[in-house]
Amino acid sequence: MAKKEAIDARHYDVILAPHITEKSTLASEHNAVVFKVANDASKPQIRDAVEALFDVKVTGVNTIVTKGKTKRWKGKPYKRTDVKKAIVTLKDGDSIDVTSGI
Repeated sequence: MAKKEAIDARHYDVILAPHITEKSTLASEHNAVVFKVANDASKPQIRDAVEALFDVKVTGVNTIVTKGKTKRWKGKPYKRTDVKKAIVTLKDGDSIDVTSGI
């Protein structure tokens, strides 16, 4: 039982949050779901985490790293954090409802 809890904790560290935008909603019509993931997460780790947490079959994982922009606040520059997104394609018939919690 302790091993399963450790695996679940690791999966929760990989998948941070769903990324809900107009574009990701359109992708959901093609069996794809977009998640914000850890910057050091690999595609196999993302696949394992999604399959374990949501009990679905993943057919593909594509990743994008969006570099943080340099902005100014009260005249002082700062940098937004980098964000890694994963577009996870699911097997036909599988779906994930991102509006409900895990």
